[in-house]
Amino acid sequence: MSVVLAYKNFAANRNISHIGLGVAAINTAKVLRRDGIRTAVWPVLSAGDLRTRLQSAPAGHVIISAPWIPTLELQALASDFPDTHFTVNCHSNVGFLQADRNGVRLMRETMELEMGNANVHLAGNSRRFCNWVRSAFGVPCAYLPNLYYLDDRAVPQSKPFSGSALRVAAFGATRPLKNLMSAAGAALEIARHLRAPLEFWVSAGRAEGGEGILAALKEMLSGLPGVTLVMNGWQSWPNFRQTVASMHLLLQPSYTESFNMVTGDGVAEGVASVVSSAIDWAPADWKADVDNVLDIARVGRRLRADPRAAEDGRVALESYVADGLSAYRRFLAIQ
Repeated sequence: MSVVLAYKNFAANRNISHIGLGVAAINTAKVLRRDGIRTAVWPVLSAGDLRTRLQSAPAGHVIISAPWIPTLELQALASDFPDTHFTVNCHSNVGFLQADRNGVRLMRETMELEMGNANVHLAGNSRRFCNWVRSAFGVPCAYLPNLYYLDDRAVPQSKPFSGSALRVAAFGATRPLKNLMSAAGAALEIARHLRAPLEFWVSAGRAEGGEGILAALKEMLSGLPGVTLVMNGWQSWPNFRQTVASMHLLLQPSYTESFNMVTGDGVAEGVASVVSSAIDWAPADWKADVDNVLDIARVGRRLRADPRAAEDGRVALESYVADGLSAYRRFLAIQ
């Protein structure tokens, strides 16, 4: 059994970077390989690129990250490689689909392809998404979650706050559904409670229509004594992990998510995150009311003061990965 995780290499196009898909794929591949499942990660530019690679290296399963291959080309691949199962794995929960009209169309068309082909499948990396598809459309939807690779290092304790600047981050693309303003408002309240200078870190370089969000954020934070907004440019994943490790707290109060890689990075580096109920694998006491900034701050203050918070996160993430691995094994028919 060989598995290919294929994602569109947006980074090959100037000024466009979807590194998250690649990071998710390599983490999933490392977990599957550790379990004895031969897995490769292919960044591809087009359906034609995928076809060329399959001709030289046939695979039993090709799991395509996100719906982006045109339906006619996916049908052609399924016809020309009948011994390969092609699975389109949606990487967004239902709420985020409002930002991807083309993805919704391709998702619907994949449902139709699955009905007429033995080797085309629709999947999602969120159980909530999969349950919705099955219930709303009456069609199959396999659960193939992001798997996060955790090595055998001891879990770092949460970074202690020594009275210097409080470093709080809300990393990720600047999208309305990420709830960045609420995260910034909570960070302000936490810093004021501690009577500490604040460094509030956000990702720069992927506004994706969020220029107005950044402008509003700057209006809220500018001119406040001891408050610094740090625009962190997009980095390679190893360098980003180092940046995450330097934070005291992460804030990810998203309105909708399917996994959230930044929270996983925080767990791996010993940094807890305040999250929403959308990030369902995280510990229950990491979750706050996303429309209540003071509740986000309340959870953040408690997590920042708990040196074992990151360890709780690791236990939760390990449980999620073990369950997800079982889902892959069932799908791949590995007994």
